[in-house]
Amino acid sequence: MRHLWFALLLAGLSFPAAGQHRKPRIAVGGLSAESNSLYPRALPMREAPPVSNRGEWIAEALKANTVLSGVAEAAPKVGIEIYPVLRASAGSLGYVEKSSFNQALDKLVQQVKTANPPFDGLILIDHGAMAVDGYPQGDAEVARRVRVAMGPNFPIIMTNDFHANVCEELVRDTTVLITYKENPHLDTKQRGIQAATIMAGILSGKMKPVQAIAKPPMIVNLVYQDVFHEPFKHITDESRRLERDNPKILVASVPGGYQWGDVPAVGPSAIVVTNNDPELARREAKRLSDMLWAIRDKLVFKSPDPAKAVRDAIAATKFPVVLMDTGDNIGGGSAGDGTFILAELVKQKAEGWVVVISDAAANKAAFAAGIDGAFDQLVGGKTDKIHGEPVRIKGRVKSLTDGNYVETEVRHGGGRYASMGPVSVIEVEGSTKDLPNLLLLSNRPTTPNSLHQLISNGVYPQRQKILVAKGTTAPRAAYEPIAAQIVEVNSGGATDVNPKRFTYKFARPGLFGLDK
Repeated sequence: MRHLWFALLLAGLSFPAAGQHRKPRIAVGGLSAESNSLYPRALPMREAPPVSNRGEWIAEALKANTVLSGVAEAAPKVGIEIYPVLRASAGSLGYVEKSSFNQALDKLVQQVKTANPPFDGLILIDHGAMAVDGYPQGDAEVARRVRVAMGPNFPIIMTNDFHANVCEELVRDTTVLITYKENPHLDTKQRGIQAATIMAGILSGKMKPVQAIAKPPMIVNLVYQDVFHEPFKHITDESRRLERDNPKILVASVPGGYQWGDVPAVGPSAIVVTNNDPELARREAKRLSDMLWAIRDKLVFKSPDPAKAVRDAIAATKFPVVLMDTGDNIGGGSAGDGTFILAELVKQKAEGWVVVISDAAANKAAFAAGIDGAFDQLVGGKTDKIHGEPVRIKGRVKSLTDGNYVETEVRHGGGRYASMGPVSVIEVEGSTKDLPNLLLLSNRPTTPNSLHQLISNGVYPQRQKILVAKGTTAPRAAYEPIAAQIVEVNSGGATDVNPKRFTYKFARPGLFGLDK
């Protein structure tokens, strides 16, 4: 069923027979960042290494389940050829530094504009929540400059993450905007297929996209952005129904937004793309926006603090209990060294717990001690003053690994290969053979989108009582199948889910969820 929409559209497309004309050449690239601009730090935009072999680039993409994977899979089927142009990204814990952003964007525009033979269209794989010093809506600035360079008729399709803070300017300057439908992000490959298929439809003359956006005056707190459960599920289901049942609707997107982006367009959106029916696009975008507004009373913030969450987990009768460390949500732009839950696990003498902490100094000490060596270090809480105090951990070094692993299932974001860098596993004091307390140390934050983050380091999550995942919704795809219970914990940090702990300067005034 996932590919039915693609198959139906493909059946209606017609292209010249082989040898008559060259296939349309489509550039694929983009600038991507999910910017926690409430954190006062500038981060450079870093360019990915240029692609030296197009065939290898496509072959590597086909191994995964990303947006690029979907574009690469669909391209030969719909009769287009894809070519790599500049890809660049920035970290999440802060906003993007202006000069490196401008340099990367200028290079991207130049590559698209001067290509010979010329490109017939561009697919931009962006995030949608990029905030740049001087350009609060960074993704809109990307689209604007490409549009100025390439003119009003050049097809620009942009894909965005579910957490995009979409503004009207972005919708104005793209031909088609597509955002992920799912959170956890399991549909990334499908969005790539959708982008390639619509691009082919535009170039064949079968599709004349027009799009509209509506934004309700609210934020949807991240703890409620799980589209596989209510209150958001029925809205996502409706976006799918519109695409499935109405042949005039090419795309219906309802991104939840990103609450740590202090930008004018912070919050959810409804974007509808139709085949040359602007009134239908406006009407359905407004209706989806009204559906968002209607769930606002179900979005009242109520998550337990670390002390209560750990206490309840210890008292549970079914395991494992997964505690989502929402304040130290690595994928959302946090530091990965938050200690609020770790401190409570130690203080309350919990048994059978697993925590992953990014702490290069403590990890270095573990590697120096070697396997079976004694470990006695202050761990975590070293990035700043908002992620908790360092916690003294005593124990022994259980294992040392390179931190590389492979995820063969479709998980959040669709990636296949991951690297944590060097990892040490500490068996903490109080462990037993049946219920060890395990601390995994890495040199850098790594999102917990895969159980193989633990399994590759000799940790078997089903045998443990309490698992701490530094995220909010993204880890659910991996952890939900083995969890007896999942609890979002109101822990402190750069991604604290309680908006009252932040001061917003640029968000629209009066947004439900910020004021209440």
